Amino acid sequence: MTSQPERIAVVGFGPVAARLVDELVPAVREGRVQLTVIGAEASAAYNRVLVADVGVGRTTAEAISLADAAELRGQGVSVRLGRKVQRIDRARRQLLLDDGSLEPYDRLVLATGARPVVPTLTGLNPDPAALHLLPPGVTALRDLGDASRLHQVVAAGGRVIVLGGGILGIEAALAAAEEGASVTVVHHGLRPLGRNIDTGGGAVLALALRARGITLVSNARSTGLRFRNQPGGRHRFDALVLEDGTEVPADLLLLSCGVRPRTALAEGCGLAIGTGILVNHGLAADAEGRIFAIGDCAQVNCGKAVCTECRPGSGAPLGLIAPGWRQAEFLARRLLAATAAGGVPDGSGPVVPDAFQPERPPVILLKARGVDLAAAGNVNAELWDDDEASQGTDAPSRRVSQWADPEHGRYAKMVTRAGVLEGLVCVGMPRTAAELVLLFERGAELPADRTALFRLDALEALSEGGGPVDPDSALCRCTGATVGSVEQAVAGGCSTVQEVSACTRAGSGCGSCKSRIQQLIDSHHGLEPAPAG
Repeated sequence: MTSQPERIAVVGFGPVAARLVDELVPAVREGRVQLTVIGAEASAAYNRVLVADVGVGRTTAEAISLADAAELRGQGVSVRLGRKVQRIDRARRQLLLDDGSLEPYDRLVLATGARPVVPTLTGLNPDPAALHLLPPGVTALRDLGDASRLHQVVAAGGRVIVLGGGILGIEAALAAAEEGASVTVVHHGLRPLGRNIDTGGGAVLALALRARGITLVSNARSTGLRFRNQPGGRHRFDALVLEDGTEVPADLLLLSCGVRPRTALAEGCGLAIGTGILVNHGLAADAEGRIFAIGDCAQVNCGKAVCTECRPGSGAPLGLIAPGWRQAEFLARRLLAATAAGGVPDGSGPVVPDAFQPERPPVILLKARGVDLAAAGNVNAELWDDDEASQGTDAPSRRVSQWADPEHGRYAKMVTRAGVLEGLVCVGMPRTAAELVLLFERGAELPADRTALFRLDALEALSEGGGPVDPDSALCRCTGATVGSVEQAVAGGCSTVQEVSACTRAGSGCGSCKSRIQQLIDSHHGLEPAPAG
């Protein structure tokens, strides 16, 4: 007898779902899997991290595409775009869609992602889930429609307010300002990126932002919106009102106040919810191993008090593409193994070697032309702080090293214990940042003379060019592509960043490594590399 193919349904068609689909397509062609992908947007998956680049005109929607619906259909995948799942019927193992149709499944993967946070302000729609009800002139930079609205204002040299001082908001502000818009960033706290960097790094970053024409309104609380009449339509946003009565006029208000996991569909069918859809170390959301969750909507927590990997605050923050891709690749392997063996990949019981490995503390990188920033780990320790954790014990004390040159926009900070980095902040020092990030991710010991790292960005070092690079070191942190694999692709005939990305996947995530890929291409062809920064 011929066994029936496993019916796998994927709800959501963002970057994480696209990676899962890529991994499952060979099994679809072999007839082992019957795959259905349901996406709420009319477009197939694209890289949301690069939506701001579309919004400022630096790239196109086609360039950030991650999937081709027609091509997938040609390979046997059922792709249903512009459709939403209304309800999950776990008893019958079927999905009810908004057009009334039913979609059966044997395994269900929820990749519903996250939704932008809409702040409570007078004049904004009170339902944060209904982003389509935002008034004209207000948008959250999440999809291609948002990018189009931003592009209209930037192309006209208009005024943009970015509400929120997080990484995505700062990146969008820098890109919009460079492309000719008048940009104001309004945020809580005394410095931008207050959750990611320390006081010194924030001060140097603020100087860099102002040097690029961005107005910073710090430590500000917004209370409402002022509108102007728009003939034949809804009133249009005209100004942001602050708590002290100040009004900041603009043509577009860009909400960048964070995101929250989309959990309503899972909650509606009785799955456990924390900050996201709770999954175990096998990424299963139910005891039967029939339903899984990956990406921003998922929260890995096995529920065992003794599990140190599920402690509060563990896991990657929302909005990072690399952790979701790793989850997609892991889950694809488990689903395919179970399909071949006829087993159930529930991931229950103790953590086993094939369980999803917990995420290391994330490295935050600012992707902007001319403004280099990296931060990771414990960044709040200061030079003269007492290290309470090691007092009265044999544990090594924590040490802090700092370098600051505000006049030239440079700042670096290393927080170490027994010579190993616990945290780092680096602004305006790209070579130092690259070395520190590598040491942080490897858990390697720093050189005894910390000033050697600070001197990597000295003018004489920049003019000498870089030394030899380990081919096994990661060039693309999102995909894990190594320097060696990129060099092999270039030697094999890839002559553009796009061709290298298609061959190795390097540069297909956040995009921060594209300049490094270009350097390797130029070096192979004997071209003079572009100056750093």
